[in-house]
Amino acid sequence: MKAKELKELKQSSPQDLKEKVGDLKAELFNLRFQLATGQLENPMRIRQVKKSIAQIKTILREEELKAIRQ
Repeated sequence: MKAKELKELKQSSPQDLKEKVGDLKAELFNLRFQLATGQLENPMRIRQVKKSIAQIKTILREEELKAIRQ
């Protein structure tokens, strides 16, 4: 994700972020299935999706910690 997209995600609600993680996990499942069946066209997409999931989870955790500290 680009920096601009990350800024937009930081402004999103936690519920939207959780939905986005769910969508990305479903996409990752499909990509892995395609890899196993030999139909995957872009293997780098798996890495991109995993990284996006990690970035969103980091944002969610930062929000949790911010709420705890206040």
